[in-house]
Amino acid sequence: MRWWHGRLAASLAVLLAAALALGSPAPLRFAQDGRFKLALFADLHYGESAWTDWGPAQDDGSGRVMAAVLDAEKPDLVVYLGDLVTANNLPIPNATLYWDRVLSPTRRRGIPWATIFGNHDDMSFEWPPEWFSPAGIPPVHCPPSSTPASRCSFRGTPRMELITAEINRDSAGLSHSSVGPKELWPGVSNYVLQVLSREKVQDPALIMYFLDSGGGSYPEVISGAQVRWFQSQSQFLNPDGRIPELIFWHIPSTAYAKVAPKPKSKIRRPCVGSLNLEDVAPQEAEWGMMDALAKRPSVKAIFVGHNHGLDWCCPYDKLWLCYARHTGYGGYGDWPRGARIVEMSENPFSVKSWIRMENGSTHSHIVLA
Repeated sequence: MRWWHGRLAASLAVLLAAALALGSPAPLRFAQDGRFKLALFADLHYGESAWTDWGPAQDDGSGRVMAAVLDAEKPDLVVYLGDLVTANNLPIPNATLYWDRVLSPTRRRGIPWATIFGNHDDMSFEWPPEWFSPAGIPPVHCPPSSTPASRCSFRGTPRMELITAEINRDSAGLSHSSVGPKELWPGVSNYVLQVLSREKVQDPALIMYFLDSGGGSYPEVISGAQVRWFQSQSQFLNPDGRIPELIFWHIPSTAYAKVAPKPKSKIRRPCVGSLNLEDVAPQEAEWGMMDALAKRPSVKAIFVGHNHGLDWCCPYDKLWLCYARHTGYGGYGDWPRGARIVEMSENPFSVKSWIRMENGSTHSHIVLA
């Protein structure tokens, strides 16, 4: 059998080299030590108050947070958990310029990433009241265009343009983001990533589902169509529930409000975290996704952003509901910035998580599976 394994390994190496040459993302895989690590960057809010000195300074701060986390943790994949940009503050026709900057600390380090949308990423521009003060409208620097009338646009950049630009500009094959099925539009970032086993080279050992929870250009909700899509995908990829599954979206479901500690109270077991300074701001409605997830023992945890003043994990039935940590200096709140880290071990399977702060410290360690 050794010759067969040798030929298979050689064939896979050729396929991998060809994929890299074409700019296609290489398969995600558990490392030789049996681990796979995620860093979750949530609510970066690049481009906020872009016409002031304050706004660009916040973007610089967000870059420093990401760099500190990436250099300390060296993750295998970065998940950008929504609200990468504050599009309602961007008086330019193409927010992909800021989107590209958000990804740059991860790209420079050669680390793969995946993105999902939040409620600010494709919002329409909101005219600041101070622009109509005696001081007048500040200079707006619009990209050159063949027709003067099209040089400035305040319509925002739609989800499809943002994610398509990300994928098209990824010459290194690091983006694992995907344009979801048309039948789920206007939701876009609906896709599945598999992490392959280190031992069984073609078998997935972890499945991750990414969902667009709306907001911005349409209501904040996971639709019934997305529920049916998840059920179809999970039944096809993991019919017996043998493979562990993780779930990612931006805006918490109503289930988060059910399990949340009382706002501004101390976080007590079984919940684990350090920030509990606001109410849960859930999706507008619940159309069955939590029921579908709770019925699958293979689903271990759900990860969201959106509420900057929350970073806890709490149990819900047999799975965990977790917040990331507010990563960006844009957005409301002046709490110290950081990122949630999620580390899996393949055999036996386990999930551990903690918060890595900008200053290098860690806290809120928890075992999720």
